[in-house]
Amino acid sequence: MNLNDWKVQYLEYCEVLRNLAALTLKAYERDIEAFIAFHQLSKPDLLANDVSSDDISAFLVNEYQSKISAKSLARYRSSIKNLFAYILHKKGIKSNPVELVSTPKIRNKLPEVLDVDTVCMLVNIPLESEIAIRDKAIIELFYSSGLRLSELSNLYWFNIDLAQALITVLGKGNKQRMVPVGKHAVNALKQWMPISKLWDVQSTNHIFISKRATQLKQRSIQARIKYWAQRQGLWERVYPHLLRHSFASHVLESSGNLRAVQEMLGHVDISTTQIYTHLNFQHLAKVYDKAHPRARKKR
Repeated sequence: MNLNDWKVQYLEYCEVLRNLAALTLKAYERDIEAFIAFHQLSKPDLLANDVSSDDISAFLVNEYQSKISAKSLARYRSSIKNLFAYILHKKGIKSNPVELVSTPKIRNKLPEVLDVDTVCMLVNIPLESEIAIRDKAIIELFYSSGLRLSELSNLYWFNIDLAQALITVLGKGNKQRMVPVGKHAVNALKQWMPISKLWDVQSTNHIFISKRATQLKQRSIQARIKYWAQRQGLWERVYPHLLRHSFASHVLESSGNLRAVQEMLGHVDISTTQIYTHLNFQHLAKVYDKAHPRARKKR
């Protein structure tokens, strides 16, 4: 069977049995198709058995020469490796050729965060219109609960319990988690709710909608946050994931409870959450350098 046929079968397996998110499936498909397209000229009908570790290395080297980042190369390798692991499981090949191929080491880049004062400035939106009331609820909820953009965009009113200040989120891999909602976010949502119900003539029940009664799309949410950052006079580039990073960093800094932050963010692996401990250490180091008399450099 050729690789195109295996690709279709593998993606169906990922969608139906592994229940992967649509965005993840799209990323797998793009990576695998890029690999197949690279070999299309020399091997038009590329069979799984014909692929060697040299073929995979040649593809990765080509991408590297095209100035692809180390992180993207690692993602390519991972996508192709998972495909061949599936083919191996189905006895289509005798060994996984990707196992012999390495990729450049990725340096972990610390995420950006806003300080508390900057967040307070951002959420201090003048409630001069119905759209402003909606946008304040969006920003408050992002910072209050550390949601991903896709998670917030897909929220329904039945997902949230304002009395208990809890929200049920459908995260990556369609995994549900419950996240607390802060007092300011609850108040903002209570102000927005009657307007939302009035706009929702199609009864979609989405929390965040447009005046046209349609679900507010992710690009629109990004644009509204950018608009308010500029309107509030912030120099920083503000985007949804920056608010998620800020939520995680501030909660961890105050509580020191890594496991709780992991659960609230919906991270499968705690090592993903641990990056925020580095941020806090970096902050402490700066405070130390400024404050300790023996740490100051002589002028």
